[in-house]
Amino acid sequence: MSGDAVHTAGGAPRRGRDWLRELRDSPLLAIAVFLSVVQVAFALAAPLLAPYDPLAQDVLSRLQGPSAAHWLGADQFGRDLLSRILYGYRASLGIAGSSVALALVVGGFFGIVAAYYGGWADRIIMRLMDILFAFPIILLAIGIIAVLGPGQWTTSLAIGIVYIPIFARLLRGPALVIAESDYVMAARSTGAGDLRILLLHILPNLVSLILVQTSLLLSTAILVEASLSFLGLGTQPPMPSLGLMLSEGRAYMLLSPWTSVFSGLAILLVAFAFNLLGDGLRDRLDPRLRQAEA
Repeated sequence: MSGDAVHTAGGAPRRGRDWLRELRDSPLLAIAVFLSVVQVAFALAAPLLAPYDPLAQDVLSRLQGPSAAHWLGADQFGRDLLSRILYGYRASLGIAGSSVALALVVGGFFGIVAAYYGGWADRIIMRLMDILFAFPIILLAIGIIAVLGPGQWTTSLAIGIVYIPIFARLLRGPALVIAESDYVMAARSTGAGDLRILLLHILPNLVSLILVQTSLLLSTAILVEASLSFLGLGTQPPMPSLGLMLSEGRAYMLLSPWTSVFSGLAILLVAFAFNLLGDGLRDRLDPRLRQAEA
């Protein structure tokens, strides 16, 4: 009893030390984690960090450059750019996060079920995924938004639907191999139910793949959201959005380029951070890459 207690009590710190060792051994992953955490923190703490109301207008500050009053300048309505970018982070990360979560749950479910049951279930599910996958991402998202109407939630739903076949196809292949493994066969022979096998034997072995793909798709989802907002189909004014700010600022590039410059840099940084995080996680979690490094 006491030995088990000591082992359990020491497990959490040991896992924490393992993560610290991973970050120390992989500078790329450490930088990616730092950039991602900082930008997510900016989004979550936007109401505390923003010096102004992102919707408040000040006519006297229209198209100002960076100054002591407005660190990143002001837009065509005199709204503080730093405040709008912080809230734009919230919009972009919220839409990207919810859309990727939707795609992961729905697409992952269909992919694992298709691999586990096979036969007609596999054929029907994967043909439906192929139909969705045949459409270009932006065009399919625009079509869905055209039917449902523009807005944050419809943008999130549209991007999520577009990404469903990516997760389904990605998880189906490894799940096919795991479903035929010896320990899954042993679980079936002992009378374990399908749901227990899916949740306890197949899904845990896909976690590393899910983490990597989720990080990479977060990066592309942010770019898709910015593109849709740039076209006027995503977040609607006056609510701040990085893509919408980039679109609004292009008309004033010669007078005051700050709106477009800083919103574009924010999109670049957040997409770069999650893309770098996906690459770093893949390098550390892929056993083949780890063996090559060794």
